[in-house]
Amino acid sequence: MSKAPFSNKPGRHERHLLRKLDNPLFPRPVIDPADEEILEVQRLDHEELLAFITELRQLVQQAIELKPNEESQVILDLKADLDKSYEKACTMADEQEGNKQAIHQLINVIMRTIRVNAAGDPQAEQQLNEEEQARALHFALLEQPIVPDLLDPDTLIREDELVPCLLSESKEGLAAALELFDEEQRTQLVAQAEQLVEAMDSPPGDLLARLAQLKG
Repeated sequence: MSKAPFSNKPGRHERHLLRKLDNPLFPRPVIDPADEEILEVQRLDHEELLAFITELRQLVQQAIELKPNEESQVILDLKADLDKSYEKACTMADEQEGNKQAIHQLINVIMRTIRVNAAGDPQAEQQLNEEEQARALHFALLEQPIVPDLLDPDTLIREDELVPCLLSESKEGLAAALELFDEEQRTQLVAQAEQLVEAMDSPPGDLLARLAQLKG
């Protein structure tokens, strides 16, 4: 009897189930999930997607209704909301490139407005340049799904699943995720990862490679 199919572009609930699927690194691995379990995570992702689309439309409407002489705090709040919306889009199921591009374009429009107001103030212009560089780096990291899944305020990744998640990532995914941690946190992650790997009888080569990357 065939199983319910997994999605080509899963959302965060299904993605986390897939991380745990037959994965002995996890304290609670998913073994032979029932159709109901697969369909449930897909349903949760679909519900989140519908809510996200509604919120995004509201943000777009707010941007359209901005007055030419809008208060700076209103503009800054909208920009912060758009930044969060971009992060959220990266956790969603299905193809989100169009939504991400639309959010990015709105942020650029708002940044141009802020730049006009900051014209002639070298310090303010420098801060805006640094902010745009930081955003570009942040958005690049978000292309690896583990990053937005970790940053999500309602992250599904429990504390005892963090190291298993990191060790199960691709080389690129782990590199991006490590940017979220400071040196002290990385030291703790390495210690936990070493314990996890040492407890295995014959850890596979790609797992040892991820451990070496984590140490490096």
